Amino acid sequence: MSSKYSIKDLERLTGIKAHTLRIWEQRYEILRPERTDTNIRFYNNDDLRRILNISLLNNNGYKISAIAKLNEADVFQEAEKFLNNYTKESDQIENLMLCLMDLNEERFEKVISNSAHKFGFENAIEKIVFPFVKHLGNMWQAGMISPAQEHYISNLIRQKLIVGIDSIKTNQSINKKTFVFFLPSHELHEMGLLYTYYLTKARGHQCLYLGQSVPFEDLVSISKQVKPDYLVTILTAPFPEGEMTTFLNNCGEKIGETKFLASGRVFFNSPEQIEVPKNFKVFKDFQDYKTITAQFV
Repeated sequence: MSSKYSIKDLERLTGIKAHTLRIWEQRYEILRPERTDTNIRFYNNDDLRRILNISLLNNNGYKISAIAKLNEADVFQEAEKFLNNYTKESDQIENLMLCLMDLNEERFEKVISNSAHKFGFENAIEKIVFPFVKHLGNMWQAGMISPAQEHYISNLIRQKLIVGIDSIKTNQSINKKTFVFFLPSHELHEMGLLYTYYLTKARGHQCLYLGQSVPFEDLVSISKQVKPDYLVTILTAPFPEGEMTTFLNNCGEKIGETKFLASGRVFFNSPEQIEVPKNFKVFKDFQDYKTITAQFV
């Protein structure tokens, strides 16, 4: 990770407002920023670790005045108590942030495994892992972490999702439906799709996972062969100009007999209204997806 952060960077990474950080700095000397040659204040990795731990203690009832009296070792020791107890999901988001800073794979896997055991797999993914992933994406866009670090962590999470999927005991529902999961040819971000696959398989439906970058002609061919009840996709990456309209029209015209369940940033962050075919249903989030698929069980 970057070793130089502005106070706005600390705000994005910890959730603590810059104004609050300035007050803590001035009143309690919790932070002692360095300065560049041009006298611009910046913070380092040690400052970020300290603020993450202080935020954790503060969120668990410690007054900032009491925290300020603790030395570095005591702050770390007190924070570790909460990180190791797994009493709150939100604490483990900060735990994953600390893992990211040190690229500590062993601890990262332990946090996710213990969270899944303590809170349940779905709660761990939805309330810890995916909020952390959103944080991770913001950090990557802001240049705080490298693409290699982002891919490294994303791949670890992907592995955990696959383990979760493989651990599902086959117990298909009486009213089972057939679902096919795919991403279109330009789309590589499959973490959300893997989780919808998990949710669907865990509810007893028959699932076929095609994964990333499926050519549209192959999707048409498989749809004719398998005749699924639903095709599921999550669209994160923007389409090249005009190609999303083409994709949606083709889905309506060439696979119109099958219903689509779709989601992703392109549906909700687009500056223009997106018209979807009649066989499309757009779900807002995973809770919405669970509500939709619950009626099939």
